[in-house]
Amino acid sequence: MDRYKVGMLARSKAGHDTGKVYVIIDTDDAYVYLADGEIRTLDRLKKKKKNHVQLINREYDITDATDVSIKRLLKIWNKEEEK
Repeated sequence: MDRYKVGMLARSKAGHDTGKVYVIIDTDDAYVYLADGEIRTLDRLKKKKKNHVQLINREYDITDATDVSIKRLLKIWNKEEEK
């Protein structure tokens, strides 16, 4: 069973984007495809190896997600983390 699910949040552990939080949009055997709603939109997903991301134990329903809704979701999550 794969623990990487669509709609989960993931933090980058490696690369120039270390520490950045994304939403998992799609997965395959070795990679996850991530979006942040700003630079990495739904048209330009970030392809990252699974062992280069750390899962955050939050899962959202993103069936009808847009770039704006993904950006808003991450903004709300960041505000909760600051508390």
